[in-house]
Amino acid sequence: MKKLLLFLFLAIAGLSQARAQAQIDTTRGRYHQPIFPTLNTYTNVVFGSALNYLGNRQTLTMNIYEPAGDTVRRRPLLVFAHGGGFIGGTKNDQDVTELCQRYARLGYVTASIDYRTLFVPFDTLNIARASIRAMQDMRAAVRFFRQDAATSKTYRIHPGYIFAAGSSAGAFMALQLAYLDKASEVPAYLEIDQLGGLEGNSGNAGYSSAVRGVVNLCGALGRPQWIEPGNVPFVSMHGTGDGTVPYGKGTIGSGLPPQLVYGSGALKPRADAVGVPNPLYTFKGAGHVPYSGTSARNLAYMDTTFRFVRDFLRPILRQPGTVTASRSSATLAAMQLYPQPAVAEVRLTAATGVAFQARTLELLDATGQVVRRFRWEQPEQLVRRGSLSPGLYFLRGAGLTPQRVVFE
Repeated sequence: MKKLLLFLFLAIAGLSQARAQAQIDTTRGRYHQPIFPTLNTYTNVVFGSALNYLGNRQTLTMNIYEPAGDTVRRRPLLVFAHGGGFIGGTKNDQDVTELCQRYARLGYVTASIDYRTLFVPFDTLNIARASIRAMQDMRAAVRFFRQDAATSKTYRIHPGYIFAAGSSAGAFMALQLAYLDKASEVPAYLEIDQLGGLEGNSGNAGYSSAVRGVVNLCGALGRPQWIEPGNVPFVSMHGTGDGTVPYGKGTIGSGLPPQLVYGSGALKPRADAVGVPNPLYTFKGAGHVPYSGTSARNLAYMDTTFRFVRDFLRPILRQPGTVTASRSSATLAAMQLYPQPAVAEVRLTAATGVAFQARTLELLDATGQVVRRFRWEQPEQLVRRGSLSPGLYFLRGAGLTPQRVVFE
């Protein structure tokens, strides 16, 4: 009876916490069907300012789209960044505008941002610095909406459900925002401190720039190792024939000395290895940003892009949304388990920023019976299913919040 009561307590506590945190209602077609035919559009909304490559102050603006007539009090947000190789492009580009409008019709609030572009001298070093400046501007946009959510609530954003999204160079920015989260990861020659650190000085200081997930459309990262256990999930779409941003490991910078990057196909094995969910849609044989344009072929690619990303985002809206600070130990459980649900094993990982301490753990079945007891010896180790039946289990240890484990 005591074991059964313990199980019921854990289950009720977990459900109560989930209900308290899960604020996004996905019923009645929201976030899946275009139930809002009309949009409210706010153009050239100022979200910050920063010094550009010439040392002049540049005002940063964005276009915001929201479903007209929507009465929901707190809504998820997608912040999109355009492409252009950190040289050109604007928030009015066709592909990001189309995506913003499509998702707004589902019920999201969306924003297409401008950011600092151009760089001199025109070389590999400075395009890397340009990508950092652009990422800082995207962080400022996220902070703008968190500040609004905490004050005037003009846009009625749920601060736990903000997603970074981008196309091409914009996808570089979104990926860096989520996974380039330690100054020590930035190559020393980029002099990150001189650029204003990872957060930058583009505006809205004092608010978090963390996101709940990432939409990576034809983007890449400088290092796959930046993706670590406990990071937020991301979705990728990329063409195998992309000659601008490689699908796998390759170089970028036409006319510049080559710079090695890792495209969507190369990021997936790393993310899989560390337990970060990352569905990838491969456009077989397609070139760069095949969804951009108005031809029948472009629009077919756009339809696929829209639906695949939609189906990645919607389940996340039904999960607790408590991200308020990048990699903050205050928002992470001391132990994390990935993937969930699992088939053969789960990876048990100590949260980054939490001092690891070896201890004995117990796995309980749905009746509260201890079915396995083992020693957690390393910050990262596997918990194998073995002969356990499919179902719900709880993993507990002294001084730790019990965690649910689901074996399929």
